[in-house]
Amino acid sequence: MSSPATHASSVFERIRADILAGRLAPGRRLQIKAMMESYQIGQTPLREALNRLSADGLVLCTDQRGFTVPGISAAELLELTKTRCWLEERGLRESMAAATVEWEERLLVAGHRLARTPRGPDGEAAAEDATWEARHRDFHRLLVGGCGSSWLIGFCDQLTDRHQRYRKLAARRAFPRRDVEAEHQAILDAVLKRDADRAVALLTAHYTRTAEIILEDAAVFPPG
Repeated sequence: MSSPATHASSVFERIRADILAGRLAPGRRLQIKAMMESYQIGQTPLREALNRLSADGLVLCTDQRGFTVPGISAAELLELTKTRCWLEERGLRESMAAATVEWEERLLVAGHRLARTPRGPDGEAAAEDATWEARHRDFHRLLVGGCGSSWLIGFCDQLTDRHQRYRKLAARRAFPRRDVEAEHQAILDAVLKRDADRAVALLTAHYTRTAEIILEDAAVFPPG
């Protein structure tokens, strides 16, 4: 029989995935009774999971409104993007300075797997899209993964989560016109050539372009 802790961990991952994929929309109230029915979970493990998500910043908890999915704003997206670029520049430079053959091989394999993985239709959360998302995260995490700082890597992980919420909201409409595979390959090539300045410039442009596309999406940020 599964323990309450196991149930809480399972529902934590499921709710987290639904928030990051945009299936639980920004600003949505997470009513306990409805969530219990939707996720087929008891109140105690559900509250435990929601409190964990609140500690991670993916759920807001207030006395008046209970639990809600955080809202979105253009200002937050710009700040997230700027901060992510700052941190990942340092992480990437440190990783490249300490590069080993093993790290480069792992990065090469991660890039190859990502390039060979199809995305879901129009950015929808199909099974293949979930695989692409996991491999996409692996590739970007490896870029900073050799920096020698678990704190920096942890902060980058948190920013990745918050950034993914925005990216998924716009993916269905905006991202099919973008050659993300070529962008990833260019970053990988620069890293393997030990050209840190170019690798950082390409990574920064990659994230900046993502933010620009999201901000241009009228369905996410209506004019005015």
